[in-house]
Amino acid sequence: MNTIAPLGNSLEQHWMPFTANRSFKANPRIMSGASGMYYTTERGDKLVDGSAGLFCVAAGHGRPEIADAVSQTLREMDFVPPFQYGHPKSFELARRIAAVTPGDLNHIFFCNSGSESVETALKIAIAYQRARGEGQRMRLVGRERAYHGVNFGGLSVAGMVNNRKAFGLGLPGVCHLRHTMLPEHNKTVGQPETGAELANDLQRLIDLYGADQFAACIVEPIAGSTGVLVPPKGYLNRLREICDENGILLIFDEVICGFGRTGHEFGSDAFGVVPDMVTMAKALTNGVVPMGAVACSEKLLDTLADVAPDWGIELFHGYTYSGCPVASAAALATRDIFEQEDLVSRAAAMTPKFLDALYSLGDLPIVKDIRGYGLLGGVDLAALDGAPGKRGTVATQDLFEAGLIVKLTGDCVLISPPLVCEESHLDEIFTKLRGVLATY
Repeated sequence: MNTIAPLGNSLEQHWMPFTANRSFKANPRIMSGASGMYYTTERGDKLVDGSAGLFCVAAGHGRPEIADAVSQTLREMDFVPPFQYGHPKSFELARRIAAVTPGDLNHIFFCNSGSESVETALKIAIAYQRARGEGQRMRLVGRERAYHGVNFGGLSVAGMVNNRKAFGLGLPGVCHLRHTMLPEHNKTVGQPETGAELANDLQRLIDLYGADQFAACIVEPIAGSTGVLVPPKGYLNRLREICDENGILLIFDEVICGFGRTGHEFGSDAFGVVPDMVTMAKALTNGVVPMGAVACSEKLLDTLADVAPDWGIELFHGYTYSGCPVASAAALATRDIFEQEDLVSRAAAMTPKFLDALYSLGDLPIVKDIRGYGLLGGVDLAALDGAPGKRGTVATQDLFEAGLIVKLTGDCVLISPPLVCEESHLDEIFTKLRGVLATY
């Protein structure tokens, strides 16, 4: 078979990620342009973006400020080796990120994606424990239903079954907490009142294996890709408390939550808990150029520096494109937009309208549960023909035909509009979403 795309290209050579390739290539969804809140298909149809691309296009599509910054940088300097050499933009970017990160997370390590930021954070955690004389601390703790990217470290601490089961055992010694989605939380608005005690799973693991075996615990403040699991009140605080009592680092994976999605700069700010590291990506460059980063507390770099010679490398880790000029330029231009347009406050102001529209879908028979916080929502749909994920595959196509793009994980609809959305855009997103779901 040699399917021909509408643009005249063969579709067969490209093996698409996280995609039902046979289904897609039988009925392709091809974009040819994007501007503001909308995509344009190769047929010329407009689709409202209800998922900020993939949680990343916070400032809307086609921002000329970012394009100009990238273009100018490419003409000035295309590449600088990040090992033992530098360029001004990455240092400026690190300073500006550190200005908005929680607590004393003032050291920024650059990479190229959310997956790499998680991998980096896990390696820093183990290296830190070794540097402080506790090299036996190698166990990592993740959580059921978590998503931490697709590299082996992130995959090992993650807890989405289909993402893990085809790839073997993963890293040894990894433990998992239970997820926080309880039956009594059904259609709860905001943070559930119950469930904080689930954080005590970490203490149970400590009691079983010994506190001196654990390097770090990693969680998403809001578990995003799995379906927007909002933390119970007090849950993250309890994790912080247990980690502090037992010398364990706490890592927040904020690849989705970071940069305004919760109505605060980071989920850490939204829930009042400061971790030892924060991972980030996606909205860092508005999705324009791949980039990730890890923000680390003062004690991490200081401890690693103390055991290295003055002339020596503190961390034997990095990537060819860490903090590369063009990604740094895109991120700096994105920071300018965030500050000039106060996108975080704008997200907070739009949250009540968004959540009202989100929870209004609860009267539809197909809707089994709804969860939301900030400009991030998840809507669970009843399975089709008893086959998990089939409903989501069908809904992806039906929503596309109706002029709406959202992210579906299995049978869960994830809605996360760009932070520049206006009330009219939310009306359009939820009108189209309701129109399709009402047919099921």
